[in-house]
Parts: sequence; C-alpha cells; structure tokens
Amino acid sequence: MSDRIEKSIELNAPVERVWRALTDHIEFGEWFRVKLEGPFIAGEVAKGRITYPGYEHLKWEVTVKTMDEPRLFSFTWHPYAIEPGFDYSAEPPTLVEFKLAPKGKGTKLTIVESGFDSLPPQRRPDAMRMNEGGWAEQIKNIKKHVD
Repeated sequence: MSDRIEKSIELNAPVERVWRALTDHIEFGEWFRVKLEGPFIAGEVAKGRITYPGYEHLKWEVTVKTMDEPRLFSFTWHPYAIEPGFDYSAEPPTLVEFKLAPKGKGTKLTIVESGFDSLPPQRRPDAMRMNEGGWAEQIKNIKKHVD
C-alpha cells in the first residue's frame, strides 16, 4: 500500500486565481463544500462544517501548515474522520499539500496527501480509499470553480 495520494490537473486560470480559490476561506468552502468559521492562517486551526449532502453533521478541522504564496498551501487533518463521537486526536494526521506551478497561461495544480502509513492499521485502507475518491472529486470541483 502506498503512503500517499497524488492528483494533478492543468487549470485554465492563472496561478494567482488558483491561489485565491485555495486560500480564501470563503472560496475554498464553495468548491470544497465546507463552511469555514474564519480565514486560513499559517500555524492555526481552521474549523467549519461539511456542506456535502449526507455529511452535513460532520465537523471539518485542519491545522494550516504552509501558506507560501503562490506556490504551496498545506494543512494537516485526520482523514476520513466520520465516526460521530469518536476522538481522532490521538491518531497522527496526514499532510495535504496543494502545489501550484505556472503552465502556459494556466496553472498546474498538484494535490498530495501523505502520511497514511502512520494511521492505525484498521483505519488505513478505508481512509486511503475514501480520500482517493474524494480528491478525484475535489480536483473536478476546483476546475469548475476557476476555469
């Protein structure tokens, strides 16, 4: 089993536009389907509620690691943390990185989530499978949002 998920896409939008879609908490929420309580700030926790149908009861929480405009935005989180009442805080989080690079008049966006090997063995396969599908969907969502 791999320790990471990696997805890349070429977007028909300049790097600055993609950066804003990733790091402005309101725009991020629109395409990612989460309502955030406030802006992303490096070193701080960002919280909100998932707005994706069927998952509205779930909280969304990440720790913002890097905001290196306009190249790298990253955060850590607990992947596929969907069991109501279960405390995932004792588990190591995975790292999600959004890497941006100019590509012609557009942007190449690469999303990497790593650290799955550190998850408890019983959670690893589901977290990997569900996030693989989730990132496939999210990459389409950001494309629709910025193209």
